[in-house]
Amino acid sequence: MTTPHPQQSRTSRPAVARPTGTPLYGPGVDGSTLPALYERLRAEHGPIAPVLIAPGIPAWLVLGFAEMLQVTRGEEDFSHDPRNWRLLREDRVPADSPIMPMVGYRPALLYADGRRHRRMRAAVTTALVQVNGHALRRTVRDTAERLIGAFADLGRADLVPHYARKLPLQVVIQLLGLDERSGQQLVQAAVGTAAANADSANASGRLTDILTGLIEARRADPRDDFISTLVRHPAGLTDDEIVHNLVVVFVAANQPTVDWIATTLRILLTDPALGTSVAGGRLTVDDALDQALWRHPPVQNYPARYAVRDLEFGGQLIRGGDMLLLGLAAANADPSVRPPDGCPVTGNRSHLAFGAGPHACPAQDLARLITRTAVDTLLHRLPDLELAVPESELSWITSPWAPSLAALPVRLSPLAPPRPGRRARR
Repeated sequence: MTTPHPQQSRTSRPAVARPTGTPLYGPGVDGSTLPALYERLRAEHGPIAPVLIAPGIPAWLVLGFAEMLQVTRGEEDFSHDPRNWRLLREDRVPADSPIMPMVGYRPALLYADGRRHRRMRAAVTTALVQVNGHALRRTVRDTAERLIGAFADLGRADLVPHYARKLPLQVVIQLLGLDERSGQQLVQAAVGTAAANADSANASGRLTDILTGLIEARRADPRDDFISTLVRHPAGLTDDEIVHNLVVVFVAANQPTVDWIATTLRILLTDPALGTSVAGGRLTVDDALDQALWRHPPVQNYPARYAVRDLEFGGQLIRGGDMLLLGLAAANADPSVRPPDGCPVTGNRSHLAFGAGPHACPAQDLARLITRTAVDTLLHRLPDLELAVPESELSWITSPWAPSLAALPVRLSPLAPPRPGRRARR
């Protein structure tokens, strides 16, 4: 797909009033209402829409699929470095703003361009590639069996706190070599950092403190784990770079994995045709995962890119220093690429749920392995799950970034036996 390159505006262009931004925060802005909001913004503004991500904090939301590819691939026009953000340079963003833990500068791959980005990404990618997929799958499956066994005889469960939120914790524990208590503290801090609320700055500080201690321990006593790989990588990351790349990796990986698990289970429970096709073997769990990524990606909006000069882009005049949010869910729903409603997206992974370009998520294969194993194990052990409330009564967590379910209450059927050759962990 090709689209015209953004054109630099001329200095003689008359000043144009910025359109009023639509809030992406506040009561009523959640996973149940955001899809309709994106379509309203698309109808009113085209592929680039003005939004507010916090009171008094404007940004542009990229809604178009082609425009998303331009932004994610065009570092010459759209930088990852928030020090290019005009509002930040002009001291117009409060230091305690709840969005700062997500968009404030860190010496990490998410906030770097070009050579600096490639250097840090090489170290992170090496650490991810060295994760043993077979061992990780066993860890996820055994953990899933244990979690299911804890609620299987109760007749009811909430699959968000009892299942989806707990599985990624075990992955963090394995990758970092942590005990249960330390792993729980780390994940709670990561979730708090991404929540965009009044405690986000404190949560970010707690996360940094925990990771700093782990790095110091691994320098003194290297192990065969994720942090030790970063410490000894020939890219020569400093402790500060390691800390902040770990923050990026685990904030970016934990909650989206939770949401991908929960969302896939939700659509299987609320879409009878899809659920029946997966149960009957006509579609696979991977097909259901792709359906979730197309329709309800675990990250709705991802921060951020910053225009390096004035541009005419997507029908809008973007000023140098403006923030652009990656509207991953909205771009997937672009009528030019969206599969028709009711059409399973079997084998179609051209969605933008993991981003695109040089900053595409480096952990997407591991995320799929974790989510597939979690969903597959639950469906096998509890094949007759039913949603315990009408879909319209499901509750959501308000966030400009993610469409997180607050709860997924279900009624349980009798526990099916584990797969041959495996013991149920009860």
